[in-house]
Amino acid sequence: MRVLAAMSGGVDSAVAAARAVEAGHDVTGIHLALSRNPKSYRSGARGCCTIEDSNDARRAADVIGIPFYVWDMSEEFHDNVVEDFMSEYAAGRTPNPCLRCNEKIKFAAVLDRALALGFDAVVTGHYAQLATGHEGMIEMPRSVAMGKAQSYGHGVLTQDQLAHSLFPLGDSVKDDVRVEAERRDLMVAHKPDSHDICFIADGDNAGWLKEKLGDRAPNDSGDIVDHATGEILGQHEGTTAYTIGQRKGLKIGRPAPDGKPRFVLDIEPVSGTVTVGPRAELRIDRIEAIRARWCGTVPSRLEGTVQLRAHGEEHRAIVTTDGTDVFIDLIDPAEGIAPGQAAVIYDGTRVVGSATISSTARVGVAAG
Repeated sequence: MRVLAAMSGGVDSAVAAARAVEAGHDVTGIHLALSRNPKSYRSGARGCCTIEDSNDARRAADVIGIPFYVWDMSEEFHDNVVEDFMSEYAAGRTPNPCLRCNEKIKFAAVLDRALALGFDAVVTGHYAQLATGHEGMIEMPRSVAMGKAQSYGHGVLTQDQLAHSLFPLGDSVKDDVRVEAERRDLMVAHKPDSHDICFIADGDNAGWLKEKLGDRAPNDSGDIVDHATGEILGQHEGTTAYTIGQRKGLKIGRPAPDGKPRFVLDIEPVSGTVTVGPRAELRIDRIEAIRARWCGTVPSRLEGTVQLRAHGEEHRAIVTTDGTDVFIDLIDPAEGIAPGQAAVIYDGTRVVGSATISSTARVGVAAG
């Protein structure tokens, strides 16, 4: 096949490209330029938006012996990922920009352009697997490398996108990939993984949001209020500094009467109120979600599991949907789940789809 290898400048994508060549594919490497001014997003080799990363990707392509190009996706990335991130936080929600990037950039804008140019598929260095399932459907089971399993981030992919995707690292573990990269003389063999949001230079989400939102920012001050008594416990300098389930950095100044820590239970950006309370109040057993994306056939009702964080545990659940809105009853309650996060749905080990959480209900309380 004629395939396009998305090369971030890291070890995973470099080895994936090399394996694609070894498998007999006609491979062309590309690096995505996600900012017109890379230093405005990230400095140093910590993400996928730097000059260093572009140069690392180019050197890897030279070693592998494949053509290499840089694609300017800065406008699409800003409009679909950065702006979405800012808007969601301004509304008091907690978005996942990596899923948004997978949905809108890596497996939409890139794949669409690749197919238009005559390529058959896009290769990435994600630790995901594909298999042919019932009636020829392309299915995505969890990777064997559970520590790096990235099926959570791919719950946004449609059947057509899965059919034009290749994941050469799906049966691998990270340590083996680094050893292979060293054997292939790839300079990125021991390059550290990136963990933070790639477009926030120093990892200070709150500071970055406060600077970038400008007039769109929610109240830059407000009350921190006790859930049970309504007592004002302190003041904050912006709701974007908080997320549901947060315990540290509340700056309340005194413990709860029982001596136990308080957690953020709710964020109201219009009034600027941050509500805190005991950990028990974080428990939820009902989720409503919107903007569903399905990897294949849409289930009307499913007894399966959901994963609510990229590296979180699975929760047994009963999932019902009308195709767009999703209703999740958790058999295993969850804690600290915020609107804006993604709920990824599984049937056994198979990814079924994903939806954006719009509201949650605490145990025994109506959703709202």
